[in-house]
Amino acid sequence: MKFCGPRLGLPGSLLLAILVSTFSIPVKADTPNFGKLTLAPGFRADGATMTGFTGGSYSLSAISNRDRNRNICIGFADPKPDHILVLEKDFANLKLSVDSGGNDTTLLVKGPEDDVIRCGDDTGRNKDASIQDRNWKAGTYRVWVGTFNPGVQHNYNITVQQP
Repeated sequence: MKFCGPRLGLPGSLLLAILVSTFSIPVKADTPNFGKLTLAPGFRADGATMTGFTGGSYSLSAISNRDRNRNICIGFADPKPDHILVLEKDFANLKLSVDSGGNDTTLLVKGPEDDVIRCGDDTGRNKDASIQDRNWKAGTYRVWVGTFNPGVQHNYNITVQQP
């Protein structure tokens, strides 16, 4: 028995190209702009550092308006995470501090589950952002460094410490 379906009138290669472009696999979202840092308990006492620069007009509040501690999530960054932070074991406490020379930065950390968000803004009188929190579970975290205003570029270092 031969199947006789409707004829689309398209050459096979054109139809295949349309299907491939329509159903293509998206680029992996966990590819960071500036790199990956993997930490295990007992890492350097003075902290581990990641570097990059701010920029972008993607509102971090589109990821979440508030974090797990009800802190507001603000700032503008690239839609792609700036860094990937991999924790090999659970950490009781961690602190992430941005140093951009005192510019007005923000910070958003997502992970290891998609519904666990941590946000930070000013650190005391300093306009650079920081997050200090407890119960960091082993896993992969996506980190965004933003600015209070869109499209502003500042070089920065992030230091991760065990307080």
